[in-house]
Amino acid sequence: MKKHFCMCLLGTVTAVITVRFALYLKSFYDPNIKIDKKEEQFSANADLSSQPIIELPHSKCKENNSIHNFTNFDKEPQNMKDFLTYQHCRNFPLLHDSPMKCGGAANSKEVFLLLAIKSSPTNYERREAVRKTWGVEKTYNGVQVNRIFLIGIPKPQREEKRMMQLISTESQVYNDVLQWEFYDTFYNLTLKQVIFLSWLEARCPGAQYIFNGDDDVFVNIINVVSYLQSLGKGGNKRHLFVGTLNEGMPPVREPYSKYYVPETLFNRTEFDPYCGGGGILISSFTANCILRESQHIPLIPIDDAYLGMCLKRAGLKPNNHEGMKTFGINLPLVDSFDPCYYRDMLMVHRFVPYEMLIMWKALQIMELKCSWKASIKKDKVIKQEAFA
Repeated sequence: MKKHFCMCLLGTVTAVITVRFALYLKSFYDPNIKIDKKEEQFSANADLSSQPIIELPHSKCKENNSIHNFTNFDKEPQNMKDFLTYQHCRNFPLLHDSPMKCGGAANSKEVFLLLAIKSSPTNYERREAVRKTWGVEKTYNGVQVNRIFLIGIPKPQREEKRMMQLISTESQVYNDVLQWEFYDTFYNLTLKQVIFLSWLEARCPGAQYIFNGDDDVFVNIINVVSYLQSLGKGGNKRHLFVGTLNEGMPPVREPYSKYYVPETLFNRTEFDPYCGGGGILISSFTANCILRESQHIPLIPIDDAYLGMCLKRAGLKPNNHEGMKTFGINLPLVDSFDPCYYRDMLMVHRFVPYEMLIMWKALQIMELKCSWKASIKKDKVIKQEAFA
C-alpha cells in the first residue's frame, strides 16, 4: 500500500512539473510583437458544412520497368536509380490533408500569405520552433498569414512507425501538415514542390502570396509582410519570384555528390536562372504558371533549378532580393548571429531550433541597441552606415 501511494504521489508530482514546464515554454514562445489581437485559427472561422471538399488526384505509383534502357542505368548510384524509376509519377495518396487550411477554396482569397515549409518526417523540433516563432498563424499588419508543412514518408527504418504516429498527432493538434505517400528524400524535393502546387490550386487558390522555404530558415515575418504590402494587392495577377538569385550554375556531374545530375537526364552546360530553394517569395499568379509549365517538363532531382526551368518556359524571370540570404550571413571577424544583422532582413538560412527561438525573442525587443543600421527597401539595400 505504501509503495502504491508513493508511486501515485510521484506520478502526480511529475504531471504538475510537466504542466508547469509547458506553461513556462508557452510564455517563452509567445510572440510579443505588434500583431492584431486575433487568437483564433483562421480555419476555425470557416463554415465547414458549406464548403465542398475537392478530391485530389492520387494513385499508387508503378515503377517504370523500361527505365533500365536508360543510358548507363546500371552504373548510376542507387538514389539516382530510384529517382529515374519513379520520375514519371506526379500523383500520390495524401495521408494527411488540411482541406480547410485557407477556409476553403472559395474563402481562400482572405489569405494574404501562405507559409509553405518543406520539412522531413524526423524534423519535429524544427517544425515546433517554426510554429512558436515566425510561423504563428495570425493577422500581421492587418493581413492573414497561414502555415502548412510539406512532408513525405520516412524510408524504412527502426523508428519509422513512431515517426508516422508523431506526424499523425501533429496533424490532429495543429492542422498544418500535408503528408504524401512518397519517400521524403533530397531527390524527391522537386516532386514535393510540384505536388504542393497542385494542392494549392485545389485548396487555396485565392492566396495572394506564398513563402516557399525550408524548415531551418529564419523569417522576419513582419518585414516579409511589409515588403509584399508595398507591392500592393493582386498577387493573383502579378508575377513575383524573388530570393537569392543563381545564374550560370552548371549541373554537378560527379555521381558521389548530393547534387548529381547525369548528362543523359539534363544535357545542357548550365541551368536556367533560379532562386535558391531555401526561401522564395512567389505570387499565386507565378505559382499557377509554374504548375502549368511543369506538366511539360520532366522532373529533375534539383528542385530549385527545376522551378527556374518552369519560369523560363513561361517567359518569366526570377529576381534577386538582398534581404533574402539562402547562404546565411558570413561576415569576417564579427558575430554573424548578432540580431542587428537580421533586423532588416526578410529571410536567412540556416538556423537550428534554439537559434531560431533566441533570434525571434531578440528581435522583439523594441529598442534593439545596434552600433550600425541598415535599410532595405523592396529589392535592394539602400544604405548602411555607422552611427555617429
